[in-house]
Amino acid sequence: MAKHPQVISVTDLPTTEAKPVWITLKKIVYTDAEGHERLWELAQRKTRKSSGIDAVAILAILKSKTNSFPPSTVIVEQYRPPIDKFIIELPAGLIDEGETPEQAAIRELEEETGYKADSVIETSPILVSDPGMTNANMKLVVLNVTLEDKLETPDQKLESGEFIVRRVIELKKLLNELKVYDSKGFILDARLHHLAAGYAMALDGV
Repeated sequence: MAKHPQVISVTDLPTTEAKPVWITLKKIVYTDAEGHERLWELAQRKTRKSSGIDAVAILAILKSKTNSFPPSTVIVEQYRPPIDKFIIELPAGLIDEGETPEQAAIRELEEETGYKADSVIETSPILVSDPGMTNANMKLVVLNVTLEDKLETPDQKLESGEFIVRRVIELKKLLNELKVYDSKGFILDARLHHLAAGYAMALDGV
């Protein structure tokens, strides 16, 4: 029987005990606009490869050749220990050595959702989400997924320890569905919510 994941303890972690290939803490000494010396602390990934880009988030546009369903996208539900909640977010993942962001996005989309992209629509510039705390960065890759007819549910290819639930939602209903998730106690990923809110405003002509 599946158990509901939950945090059972939180303790301080000395940097000497942190996983050597995952994350580290750094202290920055810099000069401000008036020439004063200041300090800043940040969390830094240790997984960044030679591309200089940590990760990708994936916006998959699902369409049917027969128009059997409206343009849709796929989002994922998964538990995130740092917030001790289930979060609703876009499929995402780290970029491997030798991969382009587009290659990583195609691979991660298939692994997390089972859907195979047939083309890349757009790739964003390098993006950051929390620059006051970390130098972690990413790119948003928009992928086209064309299905022959009706909506399919291909098998996911999850790694051991991954527990990801996928869900396909019509693009025009995305913001309202996120509001439903919020009312149920889920946490919304900022990038996904910004995307949904922007799309809804565009539909409304704002």
